[in-house]
Amino acid sequence: MIIYNITVNIENDVREEWLQWMKEKHIPDVMNTGYFLENKICKVLVDEEQGTTYSVQYICESIAKLEEYQLNHSPRLQKEHSDRYMNKYVSFRTLLEVL
Repeated sequence: MIIYNITVNIENDVREEWLQWMKEKHIPDVMNTGYFLENKICKVLVDEEQGTTYSVQYICESIAKLEEYQLNHSPRLQKEHSDRYMNKYVSFRTLLEVL
């Protein structure tokens, strides 16, 4: 199993709207691609000078499936997020293997 983790620091002035959009639109859109088995969104518990950080995790059965998702769906979904929250967030992705 692979965890596809996206860590996002979102500015506080759009945080609540972003969180609602993620739960109601973006995460369901990612899950509807059929490549992931489950997902979680977690708040990172750290004191920060700016923004709030979240970890969005998607569980995938294999690296091959994840690569297929990244090829076929990720660019469109990332663009949608970027267009909506341009200059309001920073993010990075991490792949984790469940042992």
